[in-house]
Amino acid sequence: MSDSFLANVEHPHSSRRTFMQGTGALLAWAYAPKFAFAAGGKDSRFVTIILRGAMDGLQAVAPVADPEYEALHAGIALATDGEHPAIGLDGFFALHPSMINFARLYKQNQALVVHAVATPYRERSHFDGQDVLETGLAGVSANESGWLNRALTTLPSGDRVGGRTGLSIGSVTPIIMRGPAPVLGWAAPELPKATDDLAARVSELYRHRDPKLAEVLQEGLRTDGMAMKAGVAEPGKMRGNEFEQMRIAATGAAALIAQPDGPRVASLSFGGWDTHANEGGATGRLAQLLGGLDNAISAFEQGLKSVWKDTTILIVTEFGRTAKVNGTVGTDHGTATVAFLIGGAVKGGRVIADWPGLKMRQLYEGRDLAPTTDLRAVVKGVLAEQWGLSANVLAEKVFPGSVLIKPMAGLIA
Repeated sequence: MSDSFLANVEHPHSSRRTFMQGTGALLAWAYAPKFAFAAGGKDSRFVTIILRGAMDGLQAVAPVADPEYEALHAGIALATDGEHPAIGLDGFFALHPSMINFARLYKQNQALVVHAVATPYRERSHFDGQDVLETGLAGVSANESGWLNRALTTLPSGDRVGGRTGLSIGSVTPIIMRGPAPVLGWAAPELPKATDDLAARVSELYRHRDPKLAEVLQEGLRTDGMAMKAGVAEPGKMRGNEFEQMRIAATGAAALIAQPDGPRVASLSFGGWDTHANEGGATGRLAQLLGGLDNAISAFEQGLKSVWKDTTILIVTEFGRTAKVNGTVGTDHGTATVAFLIGGAVKGGRVIADWPGLKMRQLYEGRDLAPTTDLRAVVKGVLAEQWGLSANVLAEKVFPGSVLIKPMAGLIA
């Protein structure tokens, strides 16, 4: 992978604000056309989870056999022995001990790690890094559509994969799911649910005053009905602390996309991964975050049990963190990190890495894990093998300008 990418000046985008909000926690917009089965006639599910704040990949999946790792991560470095040992993966890498569900799936060949991975972005701004991650472009731009939404538009029309295209979990629709393909939004309710009578009255009002909004409201009520049927729409039932919220969001997403007539593609985001201070080693702040993520993985597995064999979950973050621990026992904004793939459709049980090494001369700009794999190659590999998208479609429509980035092969079983 080439390191010759454009540098960009940080400028937060107003597009991060949601463009439509419904009553309470439910958001919905537009009807979506039905579309065909995934590649091979499978009724597949694909979920993308974004970890906002830049996860420390060297701590999530530690290169314990690299002779430089322990000194660089002094004070928080993981070890495969002693108290709270890391979970050995392949003799070189070890998984953080908080990720016991991921480790189990890894041993069952249903999870894998891609290490030393990065988007083309190199300037270490959260705003711009997340924009590049979500747009799928080579640099920061004014483009407000995301690669996942554009991928949805390339799927052939047909009679399956639900009555809509995508699902966004949360109160704001992220850039990754914005674009021409219709998307539903859902968030766990905090306020009491409106009565059926009130919903009917509002629907009737909009039917005469604003027919398009009436359609949107009806689709939103239908999604709310699916959530109620799945048992994830009762106010208060889905509350929890910041770590439990990951499991809660995953539970809701899984319940909706598991429905026979529900969406098959979803995105959600978990924040709080900006560990500048007191990051912690086998225990502490990052351990709690990784534990929450691991519980979310388990929630998806349980909620999608009936379709797990055809499910892929991609977990990504905007960039990594510095190889060396800072003066506040944390790590600063870096470059390369890890991506996770999980699910019954994944050809797992391995760490994929063109390992660059951690010697000073091997670090990117003398401070970060150097990127050797373009994240777009990973995503392209999943979309090609699970959804049957061609290399040309991926290079021209989903990730414009990426013809030199080839899809990674062998990710899907």
